[in-house]
Amino acid sequence: MRNLLAALAILAAGPALATGLDIEIAGEASGTVHIDLFDDVAPAHVARITELAEAGAYDGVVFHRVIDGFMAQTGDVEFGKSGSDGFDMRAAGRGGSDLPDLPAEFSDRPFERGTVGMARASDPDSANSQFFIMFAPAGHLNGQYTVVGEVTSGMDVIDAIKRGTGRNGAVMGEPDRMVTVTVTE
Repeated sequence: MRNLLAALAILAAGPALATGLDIEIAGEASGTVHIDLFDDVAPAHVARITELAEAGAYDGVVFHRVIDGFMAQTGDVEFGKSGSDGFDMRAAGRGGSDLPDLPAEFSDRPFERGTVGMARASDPDSANSQFFIMFAPAGHLNGQYTVVGEVTSGMDVIDAIKRGTGRNGAVMGEPDRMVTVTVTE
């Protein structure tokens, strides 16, 4: 009994429930997506995402690169924030935040349907604000990109996001956007 009480005391003193995000999406897709963030796997990346979300930086940001059968990418708070002075759909995907890039936090978590990963340039230590959500498994990304979370509800909303065209999946016309991004516990 004493060991059980000690174990319960340790659990009670442990970290709070995992951080998450509620993302309200509008456009061809419409609804709320919930993401559980893996602060135990990628603490610096999760801290960045939650910092930007709490500051409202993701509100209004478009899905600029969407490849059918692969993934939907968003999070360019510099050029991809619809309604802002800096919004430029042609440049969306080239920007980030005014915070420094992050060192990679690679893990053994696989890229499966619903996995959320950090986008980056060719340098593994260049992730900043952009992230992507997988439509399907992509084993070639395993160990090459930082996994930050997974969609736990609203995958039907992700599936409905307007697809891009061409090899790079650039979205033409009116893109879907994250109306609000709220940090949850």
